[in-house]
Amino acid sequence: MSHLKIDPINLPGLDLKRPIIIAGPCSIETEEQTLSTAHLLAAMGIKLFRAGVWKPRTHPGDFEGVGSVGFPWLKKVKKETGMYVGVEVASAYHVYEAIKHGVDMMWIGARTSANPFAVQEVANALKGVNIPVFVKNPINPDLELWIGAIERINNAGITQIAAIHRGFSTYDKTEFRNHPQWQIPIELRRRFPELPMITDPSHIGGKRSLIATISQEAMDLNFDGLIIESHCNPDEAWSDAQQQITPGELKKLIDGLILRRPKIGDTPRATLDELRKQIDKLDNDLLDTLKERMKISEAIGVYKFENNITILQARRYDEIMKDRRERALNRGLDADFVIKIFEAIHEESINRQSAIMNKKIKDKEEK
Repeated sequence: MSHLKIDPINLPGLDLKRPIIIAGPCSIETEEQTLSTAHLLAAMGIKLFRAGVWKPRTHPGDFEGVGSVGFPWLKKVKKETGMYVGVEVASAYHVYEAIKHGVDMMWIGARTSANPFAVQEVANALKGVNIPVFVKNPINPDLELWIGAIERINNAGITQIAAIHRGFSTYDKTEFRNHPQWQIPIELRRRFPELPMITDPSHIGGKRSLIATISQEAMDLNFDGLIIESHCNPDEAWSDAQQQITPGELKKLIDGLILRRPKIGDTPRATLDELRKQIDKLDNDLLDTLKERMKISEAIGVYKFENNITILQARRYDEIMKDRRERALNRGLDADFVIKIFEAIHEESINRQSAIMNKKIKDKEEK
């Protein structure tokens, strides 16, 4: 296991009791929009203001942020509200500009954390700076890549580090913009329990209706805080309008959060509810995996029909069972238990392929 040197986030006057709330617009667009949103959030007691100055966009010509012209607006936010301000950085230039203009914290976005060269450039620019840095998970579900990005920032001398879980891209159609795949941040927390974990329900959900539910799930898993996109007029936002909420809606969300006990007695350990939540997440992942496996089995059934191949391939079945037994043993699982599972999976796969072949035959006869 890698070693990280993690110190508590040190921003004078900041109460880091759970949940830590970071809020602000996806992008600062105008001085009026920036200050209006900040004042509304500050009136709620929010101390950490997130603000997109540069925005990585898929297509050139899309709104890519106002750039450095927005920093004077953030200085006004600090002066008028007393809030701490943070921006996303993706290059050495971004880091230098943010430091020059007195930014209090930074985060590394998902597209940047997926690129070790980009993360290293940011890390090099941060050397000698004492500032909190939040690292979002990479867009692809790769825990080691996420850990590697955190290590690069830590190796640059940054010890005030937190991880941001913002979900992972998937080609599957789900209710989420970015699938949460909770088992990945849970494993990160298991390996580095001292690393603060912040969840980004705005990017996970992609729409306002999901933000509260995802936020509660993060709290149920004992994560430390939330980073939520909030805009004074989200319907008119220049980027990601559908996943931003008003400060008023944010207040209702925060007031409605249920914070369960993270400890049993004096011993720091997961509560029964948290353990059950983790089981539920893993079971959902198992069901998603089974769904994908059956889709592939059906595609194999079509191929077998079109190429006049029998459904049951005894040699292949025998190879699968031997391989899965060995893999089970390597993982410390009971081999007989795992074989029973794969026998049931194989039976369902055969049934689905048989149903597809029967349908194909019937369709052919009816033509």
